[in-house]
Amino acid sequence: MRAVDSRVELRRGSVGGTMEILASIPSPGTSEVHLGPLPLRGYALCIIIGVFVAIWLGGKRWVARGGQPGTVADIAVWAVPFGLIGARLYHVITDYQLYFGDGRDPVNAFKIWDGGIGIWGAIAGGAVGAWIACRRRGIPLPAFADAVAPGIAFAQAIGRWGNWFNQELYGKPTDLPWALEIDNGIDSGTFHPTFLYESLWCVGVGVLVIWADRRFKLGHGRAFALYVAAYTAGRFWTEYLRIDEAHEVLGLRLNNWTSIVVFLAAVAYLVISAKRRPGREEVVEPGAADGSGGAGEAAAEKAGAGDGDADADADGERTATEGDKEPAKGADLSKKGGEPGEGTDKAGAASAS
Repeated sequence: MRAVDSRVELRRGSVGGTMEILASIPSPGTSEVHLGPLPLRGYALCIIIGVFVAIWLGGKRWVARGGQPGTVADIAVWAVPFGLIGARLYHVITDYQLYFGDGRDPVNAFKIWDGGIGIWGAIAGGAVGAWIACRRRGIPLPAFADAVAPGIAFAQAIGRWGNWFNQELYGKPTDLPWALEIDNGIDSGTFHPTFLYESLWCVGVGVLVIWADRRFKLGHGRAFALYVAAYTAGRFWTEYLRIDEAHEVLGLRLNNWTSIVVFLAAVAYLVISAKRRPGREEVVEPGAADGSGGAGEAAAEKAGAGDGDADADADGERTATEGDKEPAKGADLSKKGGEPGEGTDKAGAASAS
């Protein structure tokens, strides 16, 4: 495995201004966005917006699957930090030459706001965080992953615009009308906007997963596996266009090999899972089967108790009514029995007279 930088060779085709540019996409003049007096890195803003979109959509899908509102946000408290750490670790490990060695400052490895995260590490780290949170709540991780899969794809689509703010991870030189203008002190000219290609691809992946999930009722992690397979297929060709420095193995960039391996694993999971566990989970969250969790159970118990009390009161009323009737019958009998007795006494008194 070796690190290569194909930028020099690829730029020779545009030396001397031989390319005639009809139109192009401008890059921003600054990498910061000012929210009032608060400056915020455009890269960070894209990630934040993406996270909120993923949580919002994942929450709606989770409730539709039978889960409780707020569960996705609670699990995100674990998944998001783990995902960011994993994303940064993957980038630093696979591009260690940028942070370690002669003339490099290892402290820069912690400057995530300057860019440099890996989606593979983000998914792996986020999965670990989600697994911990799901285990604490008794939730099956595959069901949770199915719910959040499209939201993750849309979050990636938004997050990729952070590369536009940073003028990084672009592709080969081109004169296409949608070429990206770059002038970052390293390269100058127009290049393939691979950030835009991947962003649009991720939108398509999110739509595909939503459609397939509704059409085929995907469960047990298969919606998430479809997202992974579809994303890696697109990542392979966008990665192939990029000219940033990267490690190569057997003539392919490291991320291309990662895409191939992960794609095959996702497809294998789809096939094996469909045979072993067809259908979809009936219960995805304990206590949420009635749609309102513990509160619903308490209400049901209360309603049940109320019905029991009502029955008891009704039985009591019937018993009391029947009891009231019995003395009345006794009174009638006494009355009937008293009249003859009274007559006898009177006859006896008359006889005595």
